[in-house]
Amino acid sequence: MKAKLNAERLAEQRKRLGITKLEASKRMHLTQSGYVRYESGERNPTYSIIMVMAEVLGTSAAYLTGVTDDPAADSILITKDGDPAIFEIAKKLVMLDEKQLKKVQTLFGKL
Repeated sequence: MKAKLNAERLAEQRKRLGITKLEASKRMHLTQSGYVRYESGERNPTYSIIMVMAEVLGTSAAYLTGVTDDPAADSILITKDGDPAIFEIAKKLVMLDEKQLKKVQTLFGKL
């Protein structure tokens, strides 16, 4: 079964960021005409494009496809080039054992 994009939610999330259709298309590495067709519901993107849309718009693919009504992001992409400091921290965090991770979670809970 192919995931179906909810075009209204796509437009809603773009507007929430205060960006134009042109800016959204650039951030998603899509042509403006291609993006406009997705937002109008004229075309349905592949799931991989929906994932890119969700990342760019700070939401989840599940929200954009109507699986959930929660617009909160359910994943983030951290790249070494995009944010090297956070990338290095994340790289170290995934190597912690459960006890160490709980200590870090406690620390962040106090921030």
